[in-house]
Amino acid sequence: MLNKYPLWKNILVAFIVVVSVVYAAPNFYPPDPAIQISHDSGLVDQSALDTATTALLSDGIAFTATELDGGTGLIRLEQQNDQARAQAVVQLALPNEYIVAQNMAANTPEWLQAFAASPMSYGLDLSGGVHFLMEVDMEQAVGNQLNDSVAVMRGLLREERLRYRPPVEVDEQNRIVIRFTDEETRSAADDLIEDEFPDLVSRTAQDGDDYILYYMPTEASMLLLQDYALQQNLSTLRTRVDALGVKEPKVQRMGQDRIVVELPGIQDTARAKDIISTVATLRFHLVAEADAPIGTTTDYEYEGTLLPLENDVIVGGDSVTQAQASFDPQTTLPQVNITLDATGARQMNEATRGNIGRRMAILLSETKVRTVTEMLPDGEIVSSSEPFEEVRVISAPVIQAALGRQFRITGLVGNEANDLALLIRSGALAAPMYFLEESTIGPSLGQENIDRGVLSVQIGLALVLVFMLVYYRLFGLIANIALAVNLLLLVAVMSIIGATLTLPGIAGIVLTVGMAVDANVLIFARIREELRNGSSVQKAIDSGYGRAFVTILDANVTTLLVAVILYSIGTGPVKGFAVTLSIGILTSMFTAIVFTRAMVNLIYGGRKVNRLSIGIKMPQAKAQPEQAGAAS
Repeated sequence: MLNKYPLWKNILVAFIVVVSVVYAAPNFYPPDPAIQISHDSGLVDQSALDTATTALLSDGIAFTATELDGGTGLIRLEQQNDQARAQAVVQLALPNEYIVAQNMAANTPEWLQAFAASPMSYGLDLSGGVHFLMEVDMEQAVGNQLNDSVAVMRGLLREERLRYRPPVEVDEQNRIVIRFTDEETRSAADDLIEDEFPDLVSRTAQDGDDYILYYMPTEASMLLLQDYALQQNLSTLRTRVDALGVKEPKVQRMGQDRIVVELPGIQDTARAKDIISTVATLRFHLVAEADAPIGTTTDYEYEGTLLPLENDVIVGGDSVTQAQASFDPQTTLPQVNITLDATGARQMNEATRGNIGRRMAILLSETKVRTVTEMLPDGEIVSSSEPFEEVRVISAPVIQAALGRQFRITGLVGNEANDLALLIRSGALAAPMYFLEESTIGPSLGQENIDRGVLSVQIGLALVLVFMLVYYRLFGLIANIALAVNLLLLVAVMSIIGATLTLPGIAGIVLTVGMAVDANVLIFARIREELRNGSSVQKAIDSGYGRAFVTILDANVTTLLVAVILYSIGTGPVKGFAVTLSIGILTSMFTAIVFTRAMVNLIYGGRKVNRLSIGIKMPQAKAQPEQAGAAS
């Protein structure tokens, strides 16, 4: 039967529409401006949250609700303009161990969350985001490189049996310092080290009975090292930001020692800041024996006691090739599975094979940055970044057998396993970075310009809807309903796949709206042509959809190919435009061809119809000639 969908097809169309409504719905619940409170190494409790709310009330900042979730506090504010002031006030009221960050708190109802429905991500030009200006500690970068050289130098001196006075260390002026007991040994050591480290220049000195060798990098090698540190940090930051799930982030170099990071629509700014700036170094040391020489060990707290560790590193974090968080099947506690490279595996095997029965400690060193807020005498609140280092022993098991390429780290709690695995996988930062600026930025084009753009889109859509309704009557109404469903579908698909909506993306949506209407115009024009040619109503509807399909398909496929190419070679705004255009093409073809056909079939299909409300005067039946024979 013409123009009649089977029941399953109608049910499928209805199901798609309902699903699109559900997954587009979260976008109609805008997020609340908020501030988020977290702790450097612990959980936020109710007392800290009460301190924060008391400070806000004292400063006259209104808030609507407070929440504690997973050890993180959240305070929803009434006005977005209060975020910056609220952040400063709360940071000042709480100890420095607390991190206060601006946030946008989601408002998605629980019944939508049950379907895993969430709103679209918005680009910086629409919703703003977090802006960080970070400075790389170049002195520390040089120091880290020299510390790596120290271990190699000690190994060379031991192999050649050249006795030196420990410790071999890097001083405050970023010089490697090696002390000898006589001038002859110092000269031999200098010749040996000079061959292995041509980029270092040496200088000799004498202090009492110590014959000293100083090593410093040349000016050219210093510049290369600093450039390497910046590039390494850039690469690591991009990997870490990608792991945070931020869409269309901006991570780029600024000058000789600074990096700009912009995270659009970021939700957990505190964790993002922590992951971005943390320098995590994983090291494996033997626990020192009682007769260890003075100056060769360092004490670390572990399980309430001091644990002396040998300064020599068995394996460093640079030898780790893979890190994956998991759970111990026996204890169900979190752990990190570690895989070493060939060199690290050999070093680990040699160290553990000869020390079975001794303890080996896994040391985690993290250089972090905390925000210090203070109030000046004039009442102005200022904030600055202060670096600090956390060094702790994760575990110290007894070596029961020689270890090889793979093993696991236990003794972790909460999200430590996931965060540690992420830091190791993303690569180490070559040097610590300090926050010079942190702000939540608004739309880059100005809110007024965006409002006017949205208004122009609304006016354009209204004119299209009115034109379709006046020109095509009932069929125009069907096209308008399909247009609304098309927008719902497009928003739903973008929400499901996590696409980011930008201002160029809105332009792509407007273009797809025009293309969707254009497809209906082609179909309706074909139906009207069939009616003018004398086809029956049912035949005209069937032919209109059938014959216009090829034209619509050709036009949309060519446009889709262009959109795919734009996405492949474009960046930033171009990709945002290509994403919405591609999705819009697919959804518009569904609504223009399948959805409108389903509605037309429900109204006209399966019954005798003499007229269509499609804005055309139906042709009249031809008059029959009068029969002869009438008497005059």
